Amino acid sequence: MKNLILCFVLSLGVVSGSSQELQNIYKSGRVKLVADKNYGQGNDWNTIFRSYYDSIQGNHIGPRKSLLVLPDGSVIVNHANQKYHSKFSPSGAFSKEIVVENSSHRPFLGVLSGDKMFTTIDNMGKLFVTDLNGKLIKTLHLDYMSRQVVALDDDKLAVSGWAIWAKKFRSFVSIVDYQTNEEKIIWEHFTDRPEVVAGNNKKSMPFNYSVRLKNGLIYSFSSMPYSSITGKGLPVEITSLKDKLLLANPNTGELILFDADGNQLMKEKVSWANKSISVEDQKVIQSKAIEEYKALLRRNDTQIELNQKEYEQLISDMEHDLNNITKPIVKPYFSTIIKDSEDNILIFEIPEEENANQFHVWVLTDEGNFTSSCTFMADDYNLSISASKMVFHDGYLYSLQVLKDADSNPLRLVRFKLVSD
Repeated sequence: MKNLILCFVLSLGVVSGSSQELQNIYKSGRVKLVADKNYGQGNDWNTIFRSYYDSIQGNHIGPRKSLLVLPDGSVIVNHANQKYHSKFSPSGAFSKEIVVENSSHRPFLGVLSGDKMFTTIDNMGKLFVTDLNGKLIKTLHLDYMSRQVVALDDDKLAVSGWAIWAKKFRSFVSIVDYQTNEEKIIWEHFTDRPEVVAGNNKKSMPFNYSVRLKNGLIYSFSSMPYSSITGKGLPVEITSLKDKLLLANPNTGELILFDADGNQLMKEKVSWANKSISVEDQKVIQSKAIEEYKALLRRNDTQIELNQKEYEQLISDMEHDLNNITKPIVKPYFSTIIKDSEDNILIFEIPEEENANQFHVWVLTDEGNFTSSCTFMADDYNLSISASKMVFHDGYLYSLQVLKDADSNPLRLVRFKLVSD
């Protein structure tokens, strides 16, 4: 741990004396997220977040929303599978819906150089840049899909991307110049691409299933955490840190610091140990998934009846995997990272207890101190921890969260104040 602290101090070029209000709250050990009751008061959430109940092929996609906080404190909320974005004033009042023409309706991810918004990359490799009012001003052309895009200094963007090769999945991080569209790959990792064949367990990757339905659609899913066909564990996460880029790898516990040109400055590993899913717990998880699909077959549903043989084969494959669970699955070291408004990096551990609504956090301060930790909690909201749904601005945490005991649509745009509990 001492080496990690020293490396960050030297690599960041830290100057002491920065604001430490949030750091002092973290040091209390228990941090409560308290909603600002006046923020967004009077909004008609049923109308604003009407897409919350959207679904595709029976999959609930309504909660797939993200937010962006602009320099003046106004907020943009992105809606999955919708053409519009919702804009809110600095006080949280709903302002208007924005539609960006010729932009594939991609979600906004961040602000570049203080005056431009940028989106994710669409299926054709296009990344769209607009002014702060949503007017399209430029399109960058890349040849991959993105998981994250963050702004760096000097009109540069860092992109966490992925691509499917013939026999491998490629995950990587690149730095893209906004002015020239030139890019530099600074990190990459390859994962073997296994063949998934329904009804042939010898070729199937455990806990990953795929069936072709009568309507021609392919239904695929994974029944076990951290066992996705696209790579075990979780994807790497990136964030800007002063004028540098931090890459955090949940699967290895590594933290890698780059300068804005992509030169590696530091590489260290977190000090805590990761955990695993035991054989017994895997069997419980897999058995529960099997029962859910058996219950699905018992439903009086025309589409289910039409594809009964396909679902029966899927259940057979799942039962095969259940009977062949022999070793633990190693969990990632952490679930996600979020940068606060003081440039501290919050590293969230994977919760040991599901639905406990408490999240243990390690805090890497802007001074390179990686020894403090705390627990985040909230009384009125069921917290969903995600960098795309939780953004710090001027000491507050802006977030999309589900309100407990709501009479109707429970989704809210919330401004939390962090207080010591």
